[in-house]
Amino acid sequence: MTYPFSAVLGMADMRLALLLNAVSPAIGGVLVRGEKGTAKSTAVRALAALLPPVRRVEGCRFGCDPAEPDPACPDGPHPTGATAEIRPARLVELPVGAAEDRVVGSLDLEKALGEGVRAFEPGLLAAAHRGVLYVDEVNLLHDHLVDLLLDAAAMGRSHVEREGVSVSHAARFLLVGTMNPEEGELRPQLLDRFGLTVEVGASRDPEVRVEVVRRRLAADADPAGFAARWADADAEIAAQVAAARRRLSGVRLPDAALRQIAEVCAAFDVDGMRADIVTARTALAHAAWHGRDRVTIDDVRVAARLALPHRRRRDPFDTPGLDEKRLDEALQRAQDAHPDDDGPDDNGPNDSGPDDSGPDDSGPNGGGPGGGGPNGGGGPQDHATSDGEPVDHRGPGPAGPSAADGDAGPTDGPGGTDDDARPADDRGGHAQHGGREAPDRGDDDPRRGRDGGADAQPVAVPRGGLTARLLTAPGVGDGVPGRRSRARTGRGRTTGARVPNGRVGALHLPATVRAAAPHQASRGRLTGPLRLRPDDVREAVREGREGNLVLFVVDASGSMGARQRMTAVKDAVLALLTDAYQRRDKVAVIAFRGADARTVLPATSSVLAASTRLTELPTGGRTPLAEGLLAAADLLRVERLRDPKRRPLVLVVTDGRATAGTRPLDRAAGAAAVLAATGAPCVVVDCETGPVRLNLARRLATQLNAPHHPLAALTHPAAPDAGLPVAA
Repeated sequence: MTYPFSAVLGMADMRLALLLNAVSPAIGGVLVRGEKGTAKSTAVRALAALLPPVRRVEGCRFGCDPAEPDPACPDGPHPTGATAEIRPARLVELPVGAAEDRVVGSLDLEKALGEGVRAFEPGLLAAAHRGVLYVDEVNLLHDHLVDLLLDAAAMGRSHVEREGVSVSHAARFLLVGTMNPEEGELRPQLLDRFGLTVEVGASRDPEVRVEVVRRRLAADADPAGFAARWADADAEIAAQVAAARRRLSGVRLPDAALRQIAEVCAAFDVDGMRADIVTARTALAHAAWHGRDRVTIDDVRVAARLALPHRRRRDPFDTPGLDEKRLDEALQRAQDAHPDDDGPDDNGPNDSGPDDSGPDDSGPNGGGPGGGGPNGGGGPQDHATSDGEPVDHRGPGPAGPSAADGDAGPTDGPGGTDDDARPADDRGGHAQHGGREAPDRGDDDPRRGRDGGADAQPVAVPRGGLTARLLTAPGVGDGVPGRRSRARTGRGRTTGARVPNGRVGALHLPATVRAAAPHQASRGRLTGPLRLRPDDVREAVREGREGNLVLFVVDASGSMGARQRMTAVKDAVLALLTDAYQRRDKVAVIAFRGADARTVLPATSSVLAASTRLTELPTGGRTPLAEGLLAAADLLRVERLRDPKRRPLVLVVTDGRATAGTRPLDRAAGAAAVLAATGAPCVVVDCETGPVRLNLARRLATQLNAPHHPLAALTHPAAPDAGLPVAA
């Protein structure tokens, strides 16, 4: 049984963003970013139960509305007055490993070619029509599938074009994605397509965590009883969503509010006009949610806080965030420029107080969304006891998390402990993490995260204009789609044909015809269409590009640091990290110094995490080269089990010296043999400088059967795709 939405504790920004999209799906969906175990999935799954039921044409697989049936529906055309049926709004979950055919639907190619009929099997986009499409770990979804989802969400239709057969159907849904940034980021172009984004983090308040566990245990012990205790509160929120939907078309957007939106978007230097449009739609939905008939400056402020943070990213080293002081200044400028326009006190009916507080953490009989009561009256928070019965908890007590099915764990909004009880104007937005105040860094601090405000994580940032030359793995792989090495993928240029193994992918029509042609006489064909059988079908073999696991094995010993070479090494590695991000690679970092080697960063798609770890990378001590190479071999062995199709590419960044332990050079040679035996292609990046060269890195390259490149050869101010060979 789904955990009740009203029992979710805290996370005001996330719940508000979800509810605003429920009021106005035209906003474009929500991206929820947060660490693991913060109940992201719990809240999303609970949302579907709050949506109004859907009327559809009876038997229509595409969910057509009887009042406005889709004229191009593959199951249509539907007659006027077709029989209608009512069903709950659906929550459709998209698995990370889903194939394209499963997402958009598939054509029965055998029937299309053999019988000349169009037989279409609907996909997940059709199932999600007029409901919720939920993508957990959206940052791990293949880029072309993310493109398909976002295109359908933006256009409200899904188009399938294959082998001259075209199918189009309506696909309007509320798109919700969740992700853990530690596992990698979405491209800025894809981030921009999500309407809103929110950050969630675990509360550090013990009282909040205790309450989360109480509710979770109560729900596990008696799911039906727990849901029944929160049913009235959920019904109240659902009624407010339905009322806000009806009210939305009557909400006015004054010119003053439009100017405020334009001023804010210009102040934050966002690209394009999507930010302005999404902010306007969000402000309208927020006004409707709070019962107003016109948009006010408070609605604009809340909309900007939700719509702009992720649109400020320019490269993988930028951290999402919004400087709320700049936001207030931009709004004030807009007001000062037009002092006669509507001000913040222009409130409509049923104004509920702090407009950005979102739905309150109230339990049954404690009120609905917006601040405690059905119209937002500030009621008390209801915290469940250990046996699941609600008790009154008055005062400014902590607002925080919920744990529930599948994604159990505490969380609260970006404000920390009791911040959800106050307007965002007072709590400083992203100025804290999990109740702990972030250090204040000056604008000139090189560790300051760009575009994320003073609270952003310190990251190493590459020098402007420095780009990496292309390194590729030799041969042709079968890995996940990317942009680095050659691979057989579902997308790319056609290089041949083969007998399909299971469901047919892309049809290779000439090969299919050639396979059927010799059998036409035996099948009795004298004239007329070609007679095909299932075993005639051939699918196309396509070659594209794959993403790799780029493993950096970095020498951080004294022989590197004493000569101040680590600055140049970090610049080069950061340029390579940027290249890895652009080519959809995973990255891992191993550093060796002193007496051993350690995995600074396990394999991840998060280039931001890698750059953060480089900032913290200590240097000095002896050079345990053997330990570094053996650690690389161990990591490759583990990753081959986890992700067998992803080919590795190992970059050993060193001057070749080995000074730790007994007979260090001999041990390094043995370790090189172990690493070479893994079959992983390696590149030795030589960091040796000065007039006297020992050429130890060149000798290591020979032992690894790897190419040898000077550090300076890997980066260039221009021509990033001037490739370097990997195979020795």
